[in-house]
Amino acid sequence: MKNILNKVVLISALAINAQSAVAQQSVQFSQYVFNPLALNTAYAGYRGESYATAMFRKQWSGLEGSPETISASFEFLMPKTDERVAWSVRMLSDKLGPQHTLSATGGYTYRIPMNEDKTKHLAVGLGGGITQYAVDGAAYRYIDENDSKLPVGNTRKIVPDANVGLYYSTPKFYIQSGVNDLLNFKGVSSSYNWNNTVFEAMERRMHVYTGAGVVMNLGESFKLKPSFLWKEDFKGPSSFDFNMFLLIKEVVWVGGSYRTGLEIWDKPGVMNGMQMGDAASVMVEFFPTTRFRIGYSYDITLGKLAPYQNGSHEISIGVGIPNKEKRELSPRYF
Repeated sequence: MKNILNKVVLISALAINAQSAVAQQSVQFSQYVFNPLALNTAYAGYRGESYATAMFRKQWSGLEGSPETISASFEFLMPKTDERVAWSVRMLSDKLGPQHTLSATGGYTYRIPMNEDKTKHLAVGLGGGITQYAVDGAAYRYIDENDSKLPVGNTRKIVPDANVGLYYSTPKFYIQSGVNDLLNFKGVSSSYNWNNTVFEAMERRMHVYTGAGVVMNLGESFKLKPSFLWKEDFKGPSSFDFNMFLLIKEVVWVGGSYRTGLEIWDKPGVMNGMQMGDAASVMVEFFPTTRFRIGYSYDITLGKLAPYQNGSHEISIGVGIPNKEKRELSPRYF
């Protein structure tokens, strides 16, 4: 691609390079700690009722063409199944400069009681859907109007997708692992291409999300919840999130997370010296009622991109929908 002058393109290239350094092509959310369904289909039904969630993220604010992401999910706990069966739907819109990705995924989750009083469960989730990749050629400005490397108009490609997950939970801790973009392994490419030119930055790679967390009582009014998440795409440095939250009077969660990259093992094809830029975030989640949640997070980039942007903002809301047969909910902290 030559002679590209548009700032949107330059910003897109910068963002793509930043993503490549991170080795994570999946969308990044900070508030997944309050909506694990965004990463793992097996989470559906954990809350003991149907639940709807929506999130909006503006990444690297102040940077033209920076990512904007909207996510919505709904999990339906099937009645008369003793909280064992849940269905879920996840939808995502992600814009990065002239690039736009849309996806829709449906999931099935079965929760297996692991003790007699049914306080411990192992959940298994399976899902499938489609992803649409699009490039808006009108967003580019160039000197050579007949540049064959640039798409003309808004062009699209649709590919299938699948995911699988496990989620083990007790009243005090959880362990989970989920695999997204399952079909994007070697030999099955979802890369967008135009006129035999491959836009590799749009390729969605298979990702594995593995994590655990625990809740600890600090008295009648306070609970502490540390957790971590390991994000792996097997192509670059592994990404780790370390989270810490304090629950105050069962109404407000306050805390934050630190994100960094670690080289756990040698990976073929990884450039020497590739590093992941560190980031930190602060979050607050407020429960006006037991079934309504609103959250906000602010991310601070600590890498080389920091001087060029004003941080990332993320807003989320969640609404619980009780089943007709549902008894009073026991506290669910994950």
